[in-house]
Amino acid sequence: MIDHGEPRLTTTQDTAAAAPATGARAHRAPEPAPRSQARTALVLGAFVALGPLTIDMYLPALPTITEDLQTTSATVQLTLTGTLVGLALGQLVLGPLADALGRRRPLLAGTAVHVLASLLVLVAPNVAVLGALRFFQGVGAAAGAVIAIAVVRDLFTGRAAATMLSRLFLVIGAAPVLAPTIGGEVLRFTSWRGVFVVLAVYGALLVAMGWFALRETLPPERRRSNGVVGTLRGYRALLRDRTYVGLVLVAGLTMAGLFAYVSGSSFVYQRDFGLSEQQFGLFFGAGAVFLIGATQFNPVLLRWFGPAQILVSATIAGAVAGAVLLALAATGTGGLFGVAIPLWGVLAACGLALPNAPALALSRHGEAAGTAAALLGAVQFGVGAAVSPVVGLLGNDAVAMGTVIVGSLVLALVVLFTVVRPWELTDVDPADTPAVAH
Repeated sequence: MIDHGEPRLTTTQDTAAAAPATGARAHRAPEPAPRSQARTALVLGAFVALGPLTIDMYLPALPTITEDLQTTSATVQLTLTGTLVGLALGQLVLGPLADALGRRRPLLAGTAVHVLASLLVLVAPNVAVLGALRFFQGVGAAAGAVIAIAVVRDLFTGRAAATMLSRLFLVIGAAPVLAPTIGGEVLRFTSWRGVFVVLAVYGALLVAMGWFALRETLPPERRRSNGVVGTLRGYRALLRDRTYVGLVLVAGLTMAGLFAYVSGSSFVYQRDFGLSEQQFGLFFGAGAVFLIGATQFNPVLLRWFGPAQILVSATIAGAVAGAVLLALAATGTGGLFGVAIPLWGVLAACGLALPNAPALALSRHGEAAGTAAALLGAVQFGVGAAVSPVVGLLGNDAVAMGTVIVGSLVLALVVLFTVVRPWELTDVDPADTPAVAH
């Protein structure tokens, strides 16, 4: 149904808001029908995919950009850092805006900013300007990243939220599979700047789709407009929740391991193993298949195990796979596949961890889903921004990449067992959390 305004919805959030409390809990809101769930996942996934596409499409061109702009590989990697910083800071602003203004308007405005920044890359004269424009691309893509998760929290809770996030990751996961391949194919016919033309066109299509097909999920009576002071108080309240902070850090450190792979893989595969831009796209896409497959296996696992159990097991498995990668890379054992196969194991583990950590964290703060999702996303991409240059500083080889991956996932385990304490999550099992907590 086409919706140009902000209608008064009579879906999950209204039912939950109107339902009387039973003890300390509200009655569970009915979930959307399966067909509606699928459409929601596709629309939201298309918006969230803008971030991965922005990050990954230009990866095959990094060596070419280094030569064209007469700079170093480590400096070019800072343009990736700029994107991640934009994604982090943009979410901190857009999350509270989505709680105050509704989901739809900030989403469309942010995507429009991304389109403009992508077009301006066409005239970027040096790496400094490119880095600045990549920052604004990140800010624009942040709208989809944070608001899509807030919409999921508007409509779902507990295992249903984790399942919907897994479905979102199926759509999101198509971006890492396709992006480097698309970028490599674009480079056959044009320069690296042509990649940003493709991004601008995709962003424009998203704006059109959002305008005509996206419904508002946060009605006016549930919006929170407390100004800057109120926003800061909201973040302070979130930061006082030890378990939430721990889960956010675990998600961020897991994402750091993922971005260590993203930032270093083009140099490892192309420079160290001699793959072409197109071959790199295929290997990068193969790794993304493992990430996607794990996210889609997650709903199956949720039938028998809780999100906390899956999160713990996946984080341990990721750290072990990272250690194997580091050992094989340091000894030169196995060549190309000695690096690729353990990397695929790391990606599969991340695919299991990433849907469950946010689901557990957001289940605790349904009353401020936009702000909670913003802080979650900001930490994820902020840690990723901090980690990406480290791979370059350590040498941009497989050992450097493996070192950062292992370090990130081991730290995630430390936080998981010392701060989150998963054995204490039984009293906040997201499957038993009310849809709305006032």
